[in-house]
Amino acid sequence: MNQQTTAFHIMLKIFIVEDDSITSKVLTEALRKEKNFEVLPLFSGKELIEHLPEEPDVISLDYYLPDYTGTELFKKIKNYNPSIPIIIVSGQQDIATAIDLLHKGAYDYVVKDRNMRARLISIMEKIEEKKNLEEKIKKLEEELGKKYLEQNPLKGNSPQMLKIYELIKKAAQSNISVSITGETGTGKELVAKAIHYNSPRRKEKFVALNISAIPRDLIESELFGHEKGSFTGATSRRIGKFEEANRGTLFLDEIADMDYSMQAKLLRVLQEEEFTRIGGNEIIKYDAHIIVASNKNLAQEVKAGRFRADLFYRIMGLPIELPPLRTRGNDILLLARYFADEFCLKNKMPQKRFSSSAQEKLMNYSYPGNVRELKAVIELACVMSTTNTITAEDINIQLTTITLEQIKFEDKTLEEYIEEIVTAYIKKYNGNIKEVASKLGVGKTTLYRMIKKNPHIAKI
Repeated sequence: MNQQTTAFHIMLKIFIVEDDSITSKVLTEALRKEKNFEVLPLFSGKELIEHLPEEPDVISLDYYLPDYTGTELFKKIKNYNPSIPIIIVSGQQDIATAIDLLHKGAYDYVVKDRNMRARLISIMEKIEEKKNLEEKIKKLEEELGKKYLEQNPLKGNSPQMLKIYELIKKAAQSNISVSITGETGTGKELVAKAIHYNSPRRKEKFVALNISAIPRDLIESELFGHEKGSFTGATSRRIGKFEEANRGTLFLDEIADMDYSMQAKLLRVLQEEEFTRIGGNEIIKYDAHIIVASNKNLAQEVKAGRFRADLFYRIMGLPIELPPLRTRGNDILLLARYFADEFCLKNKMPQKRFSSSAQEKLMNYSYPGNVRELKAVIELACVMSTTNTITAEDINIQLTTITLEQIKFEDKTLEEYIEEIVTAYIKKYNGNIKEVASKLGVGKTTLYRMIKKNPHIAKI
């Protein structure tokens, strides 16, 4: 890439393709001395083709060369990189040909006369100004993406999160579908937004829809829109989320909760990249980056017959599995400090630090609600604290983390240990059999059998 002389300033790399040595020298020296451009003189079409991999910013192309015509080289340059500006240099007799190349995408043309040097310098200045403006916009857009990541609580230095950041980067660089999974509260929408705001689509809309929050009979209208009068209550045309997200990003949260019959309609739209509004005949094309999320294991949902296998393979794309907060080690304290600083700043409170006992208490909790729960805990602690230090007493959480130290290792039977472990998990997850079964790695039927067999297990 070209060196930047100052912030947002690019020194143009220019190829001067001219077989006349005197003309080549005049143009090369003028551009080097008067504008300090980086100029490479080339004397044939063959030389130009050999040097194209050096990625010039602009090419000044003499229409007549000993081995290629200007039209032939113009096609080769455009096939190699259609974004390179090409300036056609020709004699008076070739103006018609030069104009024809302008219609085909040439940037400008220069006639070989006494004004040629000044004219070429003027064109190069305009290209330089345009490229520097583009570079400035690119830098600002990159800063927008970085600023978003800095300002949202998708934070952490744990190995798990470093891997997530790499996946976000890969997802943002392509249009591949992304499927985000993880427990409730791990930040699935934050990841989707991070992908969007660090992608080329960042200037377009990020449109989110929580499938589980929409009644089944309204989900099709929410996704694809409807025409006026298409059903009772449709008093006007409605634009759906697919249409709204065109050229941007569409985030479908809790995708596993979509009705099975609706899954078939969604699959068709994703495959065809087009849809029609309910009650309409117009075929509407769309171009959106599709990101889906679920707190359920979609592969298991397919196996259970609740989710279509063909849709699963269509949306899986690049999978991102978010780790639960309890596995992220010191990220807990990093996030706690972030949430405390953010809350105090918004509420014009003095900044607070955490005592060692408070830190220990935070690290010993399991966070079934993950990052979302930690945020609520920290905000309450900031309010409860009467000094600039948050103590363990200010942190209102139920310490239900199960550790080996909490299980009394005595002369017990295996059945008694099972009883103790299952009881602890049932208490921890408030009697949620599905969650307990998942955490213990057993089926719900097996868990019910354990409870039935062990009458001393805590009642649900």
